[in-house]
Amino acid sequence: MLHACVYATILLGFFGIIFKENLVMKIIAMDVMSTGAIALFVLVAARTGVRTPIVGILPEEGYADPVPQAVILTAIVIGFSIQALMLVGVMKLARDNPTLETRAIEEEYRS
Repeated sequence: MLHACVYATILLGFFGIIFKENLVMKIIAMDVMSTGAIALFVLVAARTGVRTPIVGILPEEGYADPVPQAVILTAIVIGFSIQALMLVGVMKLARDNPTLETRAIEEEYRS
């Protein structure tokens, strides 16, 4: 059931990117899709019976691999940076155009 929710989140974001015409809504849809992809990786990597890899007096068996966790944290930071950069681009575009609808912007630049 949890997998279905994660896949639904990814698809919801994907269709939002395709079918929404407002640029801000496209950025939000991309955020939803990114969140779904990260949740999918966390869901796949989650296992029971493993411990966090902290050096201590615990037995050296059953440690979780820290590399996927580091990759997911990096993906979150990169995704946030990309969204911030896209919002700045939309703000600059909004200065010159009265609308943020993609069709209206394309028609204005073609004419």
